[in-house]
Amino acid sequence: MGKKKTRFYLLAIIPLIIIAGFLGWFITQIFEGGRPVVSIEPLPEFLSGEVTFTLKISDVKRGLKKLKVNLEKEGREIILLEKKFPFEGFLNQGGIQIHEQEIVVDPSGLNLTQGQIDLRVSVWDYSRRGGGDGNMAVVAHRMIVDTIPPAIRAISRMHNVNRGGACLTVYQASSDVIQSGVFVDEVFFPGYPIDEESQKGIHICYFSLPYNAGLDPSIFLWAKDRAENSSKTSFYYHIREKRFDFEKLNITDEFLKRVLGYFTFYPMDAGMSEIEKYIEINNDLRKESHEVFYQLREETAPEKLWEGTWVRQKNAATMARFADHRDYYYQGEKVDEQVHLGVDLASLANSPVQATNSGRVVFAERNGIYGLAVVVDHGQGLSSLYGHLSMISVKPGQEVKKGDIVGHTGQTGLAGGDHLHFGIMVSGIPVDPVEWWDSHWIEDNITKKLDLLKELEKSL
Repeated sequence: MGKKKTRFYLLAIIPLIIIAGFLGWFITQIFEGGRPVVSIEPLPEFLSGEVTFTLKISDVKRGLKKLKVNLEKEGREIILLEKKFPFEGFLNQGGIQIHEQEIVVDPSGLNLTQGQIDLRVSVWDYSRRGGGDGNMAVVAHRMIVDTIPPAIRAISRMHNVNRGGACLTVYQASSDVIQSGVFVDEVFFPGYPIDEESQKGIHICYFSLPYNAGLDPSIFLWAKDRAENSSKTSFYYHIREKRFDFEKLNITDEFLKRVLGYFTFYPMDAGMSEIEKYIEINNDLRKESHEVFYQLREETAPEKLWEGTWVRQKNAATMARFADHRDYYYQGEKVDEQVHLGVDLASLANSPVQATNSGRVVFAERNGIYGLAVVVDHGQGLSSLYGHLSMISVKPGQEVKKGDIVGHTGQTGLAGGDHLHFGIMVSGIPVDPVEWWDSHWIEDNITKKLDLLKELEKSL
Protein backbone atom coordinates (compact mmCIF):
# COMPACT_ATOMS: atom_id res chain seq x y z
CA MET A 1 0.00 0.00 0.00
CA GLY A 2 2.80 2.43 0.76
CA LYS A 3 4.25 2.17 -2.73
CA LYS A 4 0.84 2.70 -4.31
CA LYS A 5 0.20 5.83 -2.23
CA THR A 6 3.60 7.21 -3.12
CA ARG A 7 2.96 6.57 -6.82
CA PHE A 8 -0.49 8.21 -6.50
CA TYR A 9 0.94 11.29 -4.83
CA LEU A 10 3.65 11.59 -7.48
CA LEU A 11 1.11 11.32 -10.26
CA ALA A 12 -0.97 14.01 -8.57
CA ILE A 13 1.93 16.35 -7.74
CA ILE A 14 3.77 16.26 -11.09
CA PRO A 15 1.00 18.11 -12.97
CA LEU A 16 0.86 20.64 -10.16
CA ILE A 17 4.60 21.12 -10.41
CA ILE A 18 4.35 21.56 -14.17
CA ILE A 19 1.49 24.00 -13.78
CA ALA A 20 3.34 25.90 -11.06
CA GLY A 21 6.49 26.00 -13.20
CA PHE A 22 4.53 27.26 -16.17
CA LEU A 23 2.82 29.88 -14.05
CA GLY A 24 6.18 30.97 -12.66
CA TRP A 25 7.64 31.20 -16.15
CA PHE A 26 4.56 33.00 -17.42
CA ILE A 27 4.63 35.52 -14.60
CA THR A 28 8.35 36.02 -15.13
CA GLN A 29 7.71 36.73 -18.79
CA ILE A 30 4.77 39.00 -18.11
CA PHE A 31 6.55 41.00 -15.42
CA GLU A 32 10.11 40.86 -16.80
CA GLY A 33 12.26 43.80 -15.71
CA GLY A 34 14.62 44.39 -18.62
CA ARG A 35 14.38 47.88 -20.03
CA PRO A 36 14.34 48.60 -23.77
CA VAL A 37 17.65 49.46 -25.43
CA VAL A 38 17.87 52.94 -26.95
CA SER A 39 20.55 54.62 -29.07
CA ILE A 40 20.53 57.85 -31.04
CA GLU A 41 23.08 59.37 -33.37
CA PRO A 42 24.62 61.85 -33.92
CA LEU A 43 25.03 63.62 -30.59
CA PRO A 44 26.02 67.15 -31.62
CA GLU A 45 27.09 69.74 -29.11
CA PHE A 46 25.38 72.47 -31.11
CA LEU A 47 22.19 72.67 -33.12
CA SER A 48 22.77 75.27 -35.82
CA GLY A 49 20.80 73.86 -38.72
CA GLU A 50 18.70 70.92 -39.78
CA VAL A 51 19.98 67.66 -38.30
CA THR A 52 18.77 64.14 -39.07
CA PHE A 53 18.97 61.89 -36.03
CA THR A 54 18.94 58.11 -36.41
CA LEU A 55 17.05 56.39 -33.61
CA LYS A 56 17.46 52.67 -32.85
CA ILE A 57 15.32 50.97 -30.17
CA SER A 58 14.81 47.32 -29.23
CA ASP A 59 13.22 45.02 -26.65
CA VAL A 60 13.67 41.32 -27.42
CA LYS A 61 11.66 40.02 -24.46
CA ARG A 62 8.26 41.68 -24.31
CA GLY A 63 8.52 43.77 -27.45
CA LEU A 64 8.15 47.50 -27.99
CA LYS A 65 4.98 49.19 -26.83
CA LYS A 66 5.39 52.95 -27.20
CA LEU A 67 7.88 55.55 -28.37
CA LYS A 68 7.99 59.26 -27.68
CA VAL A 69 10.55 61.79 -28.89
CA ASN A 70 10.37 65.37 -27.71
CA LEU A 71 12.38 68.54 -27.18
CA GLU A 72 12.38 70.37 -23.85
CA LYS A 73 13.46 73.98 -23.58
CA GLU A 74 12.76 76.35 -20.72
CA GLY A 75 9.57 74.54 -19.70
CA ARG A 76 8.32 74.23 -23.26
CA GLU A 77 7.76 70.77 -24.73
CA ILE A 78 7.81 70.11 -28.44
CA ILE A 79 6.68 66.60 -29.39
CA LEU A 80 8.53 65.38 -32.45
CA LEU A 81 7.16 61.84 -32.56
CA GLU A 82 4.69 59.60 -30.72
CA LYS A 83 4.28 56.04 -31.88
CA LYS A 84 2.45 52.96 -30.53
CA PHE A 85 3.40 49.42 -31.54
CA PRO A 86 0.72 46.67 -31.82
CA PHE A 87 0.56 43.62 -29.52
CA GLU A 88 0.50 40.52 -31.68
CA GLY A 89 0.46 36.81 -30.82
CA PHE A 90 1.02 34.91 -27.58
CA LEU A 91 3.14 37.05 -25.25
CA ASN A 92 3.57 39.49 -28.18
CA GLN A 93 5.83 37.08 -30.02
CA GLY A 94 4.61 38.61 -33.28
CA GLY A 95 5.12 42.17 -32.08
CA ILE A 96 7.86 44.67 -32.94
CA GLN A 97 11.12 43.97 -31.15
CA ILE A 98 13.48 46.17 -33.14
CA HIS A 99 12.70 49.54 -34.68
CA GLU A 100 14.85 52.15 -36.47
CA GLN A 101 13.70 55.59 -37.50
CA GLU A 102 15.09 58.93 -38.65
CA ILE A 103 13.97 62.14 -36.97
CA VAL A 104 14.64 65.55 -38.52
CA VAL A 105 15.13 68.53 -36.22
CA ASP A 106 15.13 71.95 -37.85
CA PRO A 107 15.66 74.78 -35.35
CA SER A 108 14.37 77.39 -37.78
CA GLY A 109 11.28 75.44 -38.68
CA LEU A 110 10.52 74.80 -35.00
CA ASN A 111 11.19 78.47 -34.07
CA LEU A 112 13.71 77.45 -31.43
CA THR A 113 15.33 80.27 -29.51
CA GLN A 114 19.05 80.38 -28.79
CA GLY A 115 20.37 78.47 -25.77
CA GLN A 116 20.25 75.01 -24.20
CA ILE A 117 17.74 72.40 -25.30
CA ASP A 118 17.22 68.73 -24.40
CA LEU A 119 16.37 66.02 -26.89
CA ARG A 120 14.54 63.25 -25.02
CA VAL A 121 13.68 59.75 -26.24
CA SER A 122 11.32 57.65 -24.08
CA VAL A 123 10.53 53.99 -24.86
CA TRP A 124 8.17 51.53 -23.10
CA ASP A 125 7.80 47.76 -23.49
CA TYR A 126 4.85 45.40 -22.94
CA SER A 127 5.94 44.19 -19.50
CA ARG A 128 3.24 44.41 -16.81
CA ARG A 129 5.65 46.08 -14.42
CA GLY A 130 5.13 49.63 -13.28
CA GLY A 131 1.42 49.18 -12.74
CA GLY A 132 1.01 47.80 -16.21
CA ASP A 133 2.81 50.67 -17.96
CA GLY A 134 5.86 48.53 -18.71
CA ASN A 135 9.56 49.07 -18.36
CA MET A 136 10.66 52.48 -19.56
CA ALA A 137 14.03 53.62 -20.93
CA VAL A 138 14.89 57.27 -21.35
CA VAL A 139 17.84 58.76 -23.24
CA ALA A 140 18.38 62.51 -23.13
CA HIS A 141 20.93 64.63 -24.97
CA ARG A 142 21.57 68.30 -24.22
CA MET A 143 22.52 70.65 -27.05
CA ILE A 144 22.95 74.36 -27.55
CA VAL A 145 20.80 76.02 -30.18
CA ASP A 146 23.04 78.46 -32.05
CA THR A 147 21.85 79.59 -35.46
CA ILE A 148 23.48 83.02 -35.50
CA PRO A 149 26.44 83.20 -37.92
CA PRO A 150 29.71 84.76 -36.73
CA ALA A 151 30.68 88.33 -37.57
CA ILE A 152 33.70 89.20 -39.69
CA ARG A 153 34.84 92.44 -41.31
CA ALA A 154 37.93 93.75 -43.06
CA ILE A 155 39.97 96.44 -41.32
CA SER A 156 42.82 96.98 -43.78
CA ARG A 157 41.76 98.88 -46.89
CA MET A 158 44.34 98.52 -49.63
CA HIS A 159 44.80 95.03 -51.05
CA ASN A 160 46.82 95.17 -54.26
CA VAL A 161 47.76 91.68 -55.34
CA ASN A 162 49.79 90.62 -58.35
CA ARG A 163 48.81 87.51 -60.25
CA GLY A 164 51.06 84.85 -58.77
CA GLY A 165 51.82 87.14 -55.83
CA ALA A 166 50.95 87.52 -52.15
CA CYS A 167 48.89 89.92 -50.09
CA LEU A 168 48.11 90.62 -46.42
CA THR A 169 44.73 91.53 -44.99
CA VAL A 170 43.81 92.57 -41.45
CA TYR A 171 40.31 91.76 -40.22
CA GLN A 172 38.19 91.46 -37.09
CA ALA A 173 36.12 88.40 -36.18
CA SER A 174 33.65 87.80 -33.34
CA SER A 175 34.80 85.95 -30.22
CA ASP A 176 32.94 82.72 -31.08
CA VAL A 177 34.99 82.17 -34.25
CA ILE A 178 37.17 79.06 -34.29
CA GLN A 179 38.40 79.26 -37.89
CA SER A 180 38.67 82.15 -40.31
CA GLY A 181 40.64 83.44 -43.24
CA VAL A 182 40.44 84.21 -46.93
CA PHE A 183 39.09 82.11 -49.78
CA VAL A 184 40.46 82.62 -53.27
CA ASP A 185 38.04 80.59 -55.34
CA GLU A 186 38.26 77.12 -53.69
CA VAL A 187 41.65 77.69 -52.03
CA PHE A 188 41.54 78.55 -48.31
CA PHE A 189 44.20 80.64 -46.59
CA PRO A 190 43.84 80.54 -42.77
CA GLY A 191 44.08 83.69 -40.69
CA TYR A 192 45.87 84.03 -37.35
CA PRO A 193 44.92 86.11 -34.29
CA ILE A 194 47.53 88.74 -33.48
CA ASP A 195 47.15 88.00 -29.79
CA GLU A 196 45.66 84.80 -28.38
CA GLU A 197 44.62 86.62 -25.20
CA SER A 198 42.99 89.55 -26.98
CA GLN A 199 39.20 89.70 -26.87
CA LYS A 200 39.01 92.10 -29.81
CA GLY A 201 39.34 89.39 -32.42
CA ILE A 202 41.88 91.06 -34.71
CA HIS A 203 43.45 88.65 -37.20
CA ILE A 204 45.89 88.79 -40.07
CA CYS A 205 45.86 86.58 -43.13
CA TYR A 206 48.43 86.12 -45.87
CA PHE A 207 46.83 84.97 -49.09
CA SER A 208 47.83 84.73 -52.72
CA LEU A 209 46.33 84.93 -56.15
CA PRO A 210 47.64 81.71 -57.76
CA TYR A 211 49.24 82.20 -61.14
CA ASN A 212 46.61 79.94 -62.73
CA ALA A 213 43.53 81.45 -61.07
CA GLY A 214 40.68 82.48 -63.37
CA LEU A 215 40.34 85.95 -64.83
CA ASP A 216 37.59 86.86 -62.36
CA PRO A 217 38.45 85.03 -59.12
CA SER A 218 36.16 85.06 -56.10
CA ILE A 219 38.05 86.48 -53.11
CA PHE A 220 36.30 86.89 -49.74
CA LEU A 221 36.72 86.71 -45.97
CA TRP A 222 35.20 83.66 -44.28
CA ALA A 223 34.63 82.59 -40.67
CA LYS A 224 33.17 79.58 -38.84
CA ASP A 225 32.02 79.38 -35.21
CA ARG A 226 31.84 76.48 -32.76
CA ALA A 227 28.33 75.59 -33.91
CA GLU A 228 29.50 75.24 -37.54
CA ASN A 229 27.71 78.44 -38.54
CA SER A 230 29.69 80.25 -41.20
CA SER A 231 29.65 83.66 -42.83
CA LYS A 232 31.56 85.41 -45.56
CA THR A 233 32.03 89.00 -46.61
CA SER A 234 33.75 90.76 -49.45
CA PHE A 235 36.55 93.29 -49.13
CA TYR A 236 38.28 95.65 -51.53
CA TYR A 237 41.11 94.25 -53.60
CA HIS A 238 42.81 95.15 -56.86
CA ILE A 239 44.36 92.51 -59.10
CA ARG A 240 47.42 93.41 -61.11
CA GLU A 241 47.65 91.13 -64.09
CA LYS A 242 51.05 89.76 -65.05
CA ARG A 243 52.41 87.96 -68.07
CA PHE A 244 54.65 84.96 -67.52
CA ASP A 245 57.44 83.81 -69.79
CA PHE A 246 57.50 80.79 -72.06
CA GLU A 247 60.63 78.67 -72.30
CA LYS A 248 61.62 75.92 -74.71
CA LEU A 249 63.81 73.18 -73.23
CA ASN A 250 65.55 70.59 -75.39
CA ILE A 251 66.15 67.22 -73.77
CA THR A 252 69.26 65.33 -74.88
CA ASP A 253 70.16 61.68 -74.40
CA GLU A 254 73.17 62.76 -72.36
CA PHE A 255 70.90 64.76 -70.05
CA LEU A 256 68.51 61.82 -69.69
CA LYS A 257 71.31 59.43 -68.77
CA ARG A 258 72.69 61.76 -66.11
CA VAL A 259 69.34 62.76 -64.57
CA LEU A 260 67.72 59.33 -64.56
CA GLY A 261 70.73 57.93 -62.72
CA TYR A 262 69.63 59.96 -59.69
CA PHE A 263 66.11 58.49 -59.61
CA THR A 264 66.97 54.85 -58.94
CA PHE A 265 64.80 55.13 -55.80
CA TYR A 266 61.69 55.81 -57.90
CA PRO A 267 59.98 52.61 -59.16
CA MET A 268 59.35 52.57 -62.91
CA ASP A 269 58.51 49.93 -65.53
CA ALA A 270 61.76 48.46 -66.83
CA GLY A 271 60.27 48.30 -70.32
CA MET A 272 59.86 52.07 -70.55
CA SER A 273 62.18 54.11 -72.75
CA GLU A 274 64.44 56.77 -71.23
CA ILE A 275 62.23 59.61 -72.38
CA GLU A 276 59.10 57.84 -71.07
CA LYS A 277 60.76 57.51 -67.68
CA TYR A 278 61.66 61.18 -67.70
CA ILE A 279 58.10 62.21 -68.57
CA GLU A 280 56.70 60.09 -65.74
CA ILE A 281 59.13 61.69 -63.28
CA ASN A 282 58.40 65.15 -64.64
CA ASN A 283 54.66 64.61 -64.14
CA ASP A 284 53.80 62.03 -61.47
CA LEU A 285 56.79 62.54 -59.19
CA ARG A 286 56.47 66.31 -59.59
CA LYS A 287 52.90 66.15 -58.28
CA GLU A 288 54.00 63.98 -55.35
CA SER A 289 56.82 66.42 -54.54
CA HIS A 290 54.46 69.41 -54.58
CA GLU A 291 52.00 67.58 -52.33
CA VAL A 292 54.76 66.97 -49.75
CA PHE A 293 55.50 70.70 -49.62
CA TYR A 294 51.80 71.60 -49.55
CA GLN A 295 51.19 69.42 -46.49
CA LEU A 296 53.88 71.34 -44.59
CA ARG A 297 51.43 74.25 -44.28
CA GLU A 298 50.00 72.41 -41.26
CA GLU A 299 53.31 72.86 -39.40
CA THR A 300 53.40 76.65 -39.51
CA ALA A 301 53.79 78.65 -36.30
CA PRO A 302 50.83 80.89 -35.37
CA GLU A 303 53.16 83.82 -34.68
CA LYS A 304 55.38 85.88 -36.99
CA LEU A 305 58.97 84.58 -37.04
CA TRP A 306 60.55 86.86 -39.66
CA GLU A 307 61.71 90.48 -39.75
CA GLY A 308 62.52 92.97 -42.51
CA THR A 309 63.51 92.46 -46.13
CA TRP A 310 64.25 88.94 -47.24
CA VAL A 311 67.79 87.93 -48.26
CA ARG A 312 68.55 86.94 -51.85
CA GLN A 313 71.26 84.40 -52.68
CA LYS A 314 74.58 86.26 -52.94
CA ASN A 315 76.22 86.79 -56.34
CA ALA A 316 73.65 84.59 -58.05
CA ALA A 317 72.25 85.11 -61.54
CA THR A 318 68.58 84.45 -62.26
CA MET A 319 68.33 81.43 -64.58
CA ALA A 320 64.55 80.90 -64.49
CA ARG A 321 61.62 82.90 -63.14
CA PHE A 322 58.44 82.13 -61.28
CA ALA A 323 55.55 80.65 -63.31
CA ASP A 324 57.65 80.26 -66.47
CA HIS A 325 55.77 77.94 -68.81
CA ARG A 326 58.17 75.27 -70.02
CA ASP A 327 57.73 73.23 -73.18
CA TYR A 328 59.96 70.13 -73.33
CA TYR A 329 61.24 68.86 -76.69
CA TYR A 330 62.98 65.60 -77.48
CA GLN A 331 64.37 64.86 -80.93
CA GLY A 332 62.45 67.81 -82.33
CA GLU A 333 59.04 66.85 -80.91
CA LYS A 334 57.20 68.36 -77.96
CA VAL A 335 56.88 65.66 -75.28
CA ASP A 336 55.77 67.54 -72.17
CA GLU A 337 54.97 70.90 -70.56
CA GLN A 338 55.16 72.15 -66.98
CA VAL A 339 55.15 75.38 -64.96
CA HIS A 340 58.19 76.40 -62.93
CA LEU A 341 57.07 77.36 -59.40
CA GLY A 342 60.13 79.18 -58.10
CA VAL A 343 63.22 81.12 -59.12
CA ASP A 344 66.42 79.37 -60.22
CA LEU A 345 69.60 81.08 -59.00
CA ALA A 346 73.09 80.06 -60.07
CA SER A 347 76.58 81.19 -59.05
CA LEU A 348 79.61 79.02 -58.25
CA ALA A 349 79.11 75.30 -57.80
CA ASN A 350 78.45 74.18 -54.22
CA SER A 351 77.84 77.76 -53.07
CA PRO A 352 76.53 78.23 -49.52
CA VAL A 353 72.77 78.85 -49.35
CA GLN A 354 71.46 81.38 -46.82
CA ALA A 355 68.12 81.32 -45.02
CA THR A 356 66.17 84.13 -46.65
CA ASN A 357 64.72 85.14 -43.26
CA SER A 358 64.40 83.88 -39.71
CA GLY A 359 62.24 80.89 -38.91
CA ARG A 360 62.15 77.20 -38.05
CA VAL A 361 63.18 74.31 -40.28
CA VAL A 362 60.23 72.02 -41.01
CA PHE A 363 61.75 69.90 -43.79
CA ALA A 364 65.33 68.82 -44.52
CA GLU A 365 65.63 65.72 -46.70
CA ARG A 366 65.17 64.41 -50.24
CA ASN A 367 61.92 65.23 -51.99
CA GLY A 368 61.41 63.90 -55.50
CA ILE A 369 62.25 66.26 -58.35
CA TYR A 370 63.68 68.84 -55.92
CA GLY A 371 66.38 66.48 -54.71
CA LEU A 372 67.86 67.45 -51.35
CA ALA A 373 65.62 70.24 -50.08
CA VAL A 374 65.04 72.45 -47.06
CA VAL A 375 61.84 74.25 -46.08
CA VAL A 376 61.90 76.99 -43.43
CA ASP A 377 58.65 78.07 -41.78
CA HIS A 378 58.43 81.82 -41.11
CA GLY A 379 55.12 81.66 -39.25
CA GLN A 380 51.48 82.41 -40.11
CA GLY A 381 51.55 80.35 -43.29
CA LEU A 382 54.76 81.75 -44.84
CA SER A 383 57.61 79.40 -45.78
CA SER A 384 60.68 79.35 -48.00
CA LEU A 385 62.02 76.47 -50.10
CA TYR A 386 65.61 75.62 -51.09
CA GLY A 387 65.93 72.81 -53.63
CA HIS A 388 68.53 70.85 -55.64
CA LEU A 389 71.04 71.11 -52.78
CA SER A 390 74.23 69.09 -52.74
CA MET A 391 74.32 69.11 -48.94
CA ILE A 392 71.91 69.99 -46.11
CA SER A 393 73.31 71.83 -43.09
CA VAL A 394 70.21 71.96 -40.87
CA LYS A 395 67.66 69.57 -39.40
CA PRO A 396 63.90 69.71 -38.75
CA GLY A 397 62.96 71.71 -35.68
CA GLN A 398 66.11 73.82 -35.82
CA GLU A 399 65.66 77.58 -35.51
CA VAL A 400 67.57 79.65 -38.06
CA LYS A 401 68.31 83.35 -38.33
CA LYS A 402 68.28 85.41 -41.50
CA GLY A 403 71.54 84.66 -43.35
CA ASP A 404 72.27 81.34 -41.63
CA ILE A 405 73.58 78.63 -43.95
CA VAL A 406 70.99 75.89 -44.60
CA GLY A 407 72.97 73.97 -47.23
CA HIS A 408 74.97 74.23 -50.45
CA THR A 409 73.83 74.44 -54.07
CA GLY A 410 73.92 71.32 -56.23
CA GLN A 411 72.12 69.44 -58.97
CA THR A 412 70.17 66.78 -57.09
CA GLY A 413 66.71 65.95 -58.33
CA LEU A 414 65.54 67.11 -61.75
CA ALA A 415 68.25 69.74 -62.21
CA GLY A 416 70.08 70.52 -65.43
CA GLY A 417 73.08 71.94 -63.60
CA ASP A 418 74.32 73.28 -60.26
CA HIS A 419 71.87 75.91 -59.02
CA LEU A 420 69.40 76.78 -56.25
CA HIS A 421 65.67 76.42 -56.77
CA PHE A 422 64.25 79.04 -54.42
CA GLY A 423 60.59 79.37 -53.61
CA ILE A 424 58.18 81.15 -51.28
CA MET A 425 54.90 79.52 -50.26
CA VAL A 426 51.80 81.06 -48.67
CA SER A 427 49.86 78.31 -46.88
CA GLY A 428 51.47 75.81 -49.22
CA ILE A 429 50.71 77.78 -52.42
CA PRO A 430 53.81 78.89 -54.37
CA VAL A 431 54.11 82.65 -54.97
CA ASP A 432 56.60 84.88 -56.75
CA PRO A 433 59.69 85.21 -54.49
CA VAL A 434 60.78 88.46 -56.18
CA GLU A 435 58.19 90.41 -54.17
CA TRP A 436 59.78 89.36 -50.90
CA TRP A 437 63.21 90.62 -51.98
CA ASP A 438 61.73 94.07 -52.65
CA SER A 439 61.99 96.32 -49.57
CA HIS A 440 59.44 98.78 -51.02
CA TRP A 441 56.92 95.99 -51.62
CA ILE A 442 57.42 94.72 -48.07
CA GLU A 443 56.93 98.23 -46.66
CA ASP A 444 53.81 99.07 -48.68
CA ASN A 445 52.05 95.72 -48.56
CA ILE A 446 53.11 94.19 -45.25
CA THR A 447 54.89 96.48 -42.80
CA LYS A 448 52.43 99.38 -42.94
CA LYS A 449 49.53 97.05 -42.20
CA LEU A 450 51.36 95.37 -39.33
CA ASP A 451 52.26 98.78 -37.86
CA LEU A 452 48.57 99.63 -37.71
CA LEU A 453 47.77 96.70 -35.47
CA LYS A 454 48.90 98.34 -32.23
CA GLU A 455 46.83 101.41 -32.99
CA LEU A 456 43.83 99.22 -33.82
CA GLU A 457 44.16 97.35 -30.52
CA LYS A 458 43.92 100.67 -28.66
CA SER A 459 41.04 102.12 -30.66
CA LEU A 460 38.75 99.11 -31.02
